[in-house]
Amino acid sequence: MYFIITLALVSVTTLKAQEESSLVFHASHEAKKQSAPFSDAVSVGNLFFLAGQIGMDQSTRTMVSGGIKAETEQTIKNIEAVLKHHGMDLDRVVKCTVILSTMDNFAAFNEVYVKYFPNKPARTTFAASGLAANAKIEIEVVAVKE
Repeated sequence: MYFIITLALVSVTTLKAQEESSLVFHASHEAKKQSAPFSDAVSVGNLFFLAGQIGMDQSTRTMVSGGIKAETEQTIKNIEAVLKHHGMDLDRVVKCTVILSTMDNFAAFNEVYVKYFPNKPARTTFAASGLAANAKIEIEVVAVKE
């Protein structure tokens, strides 16, 4: 009997925690992206799921030149801008998903990446063809807000 009551209390507590988690689809902080068919960030409780970012200079809406290293730098700057808009920094990132246009760029990308993520968040990296705007890299992250 004690086991059943304890199990019921745990179940009710879990359901209550899920009910209190708010789901928010955040508008972009970039005026030129307000009409995009996706959110830059979606939060559930204190978890923030950021849309993938590419190496596009948001002020000109053009891809940066200079290859994979320059695109990786700009991609991370774009992620930083979204995080900052929501009161966070890169140190709050717990998961990165990295999509490269070719795995041949892995070593060069990683040289830049390690400078920005010393906490070593969990990461998945793979290659896919046909990234938006002919990008060489796209990164999406999950961050935790205190």
